[in-house]
Amino acid sequence: MNEAKGLAGMDIGMYAEDYLPEQFRVQAQALREEAWPGLGGIPHDPALNPLTILLVTPGGEVAAVLDVLRKDIEHEGVRYRAAGLSSVVTAEAHQGKGHGRQLVAAAREMIAKSGADLGIFTCDRPLRGFYEGAGWRVLEGAVLVGGTPEAPFPSDRPGFDKVTLADFFTERGRRGAASFRDARIGLYPGEIDRLW
Repeated sequence: MNEAKGLAGMDIGMYAEDYLPEQFRVQAQALREEAWPGLGGIPHDPALNPLTILLVTPGGEVAAVLDVLRKDIEHEGVRYRAAGLSSVVTAEAHQGKGHGRQLVAAAREMIAKSGADLGIFTCDRPLRGFYEGAGWRVLEGAVLVGGTPEAPFPSDRPGFDKVTLADFFTERGRRGAASFRDARIGLYPGEIDRLW
């Protein structure tokens, strides 16, 4: 686990999903179940190297949690190391205090330092400003295509109102950044994590 200090003396902890301590796992699942009933306890695909990042109060309460999923993608003939946010949630008692934004910003910094060429993910359109406030940028016109090549799950499917957010961290990522705008990007994280 890696730790850093957050707002109000809270700790930011980072754990490989399989090594998340039980007391944090139970709290994180409860927060996710509250946000997405029926999906709170479903683990991520291990092939995506899931990393759980938590904001924990001095008393050991999980105030906010998110996961970072990682995989290589190919876009316009270039291979990129990509990472993205998933399952971002803040406990109701801690909402409106900047804790979620702090955790999202910490995840962005971690992704930037990890060697990933880019961070990329989708969010519901009304949350755009929240993520922009944590340092992410909207990737105009971009559509992430999740699922698998045989069973694609695009972020522009009917009934969705998603935007794609991204940032480019390495020289390779920055060189290719323009090719991601107004593009369909094959993420293909599989059948478990259909889209991040």
